Amino acid sequence: MSSKKRIAAVAITVAALTTGSLGVASAQGGGDRGLAKATALADLVKAGTISQAQADAISKRFNEFKASRDNFRAAHKADHEAHRAAVEGVITSTLGIDAATIKSRLEAGETLASIAGAKKDELISALVTLQIKEIDERVSAGKLTAEQATTMKTKVKDHVTKMVESGKGAKGLGHKGGKGHKGSRH
Repeated sequence: MSSKKRIAAVAITVAALTTGSLGVASAQGGGDRGLAKATALADLVKAGTISQAQADAISKRFNEFKASRDNFRAAHKADHEAHRAAVEGVITSTLGIDAATIKSRLEAGETLASIAGAKKDELISALVTLQIKEIDERVSAGKLTAEQATTMKTKVKDHVTKMVESGKGAKGLGHKGGKGHKGSRH
């Protein structure tokens, strides 16, 4: 077996063993991914399947992947929180009502449309403007293509109107806010 194929086979084996070990460890109330990975690699080195240098390279790659994943998650969470804060800011400034009052009214079963009253159309317009701005920012950052942005923009007003008129309220302003669509910012 070639060296590259052997390393690939070992990496797959380590991933499978790590996942299997985690399942057993998790079922027992604990589990440390790093320990499971290190144990699997040490066993492979001890058996002569791979060298210590190969084990170190595999371990380094897993650690780099974890760090990359953790950074992505942190950035995604920060983007999500910034979006929620922006939506809340638009709603409170457009309606002239503080977030706590809006939240309690949403929790009592009112919709944003009923809370907005005569300002409903102004609220929808402000939220559409925010969404369009965020879509444009994602295009500028290279996270969306112009074609994807155009498709999303055609749906924004309908989506915002449904959100305002439904009992789901705005994300971040009440328990009825929901999570939105995975992978997108609506």
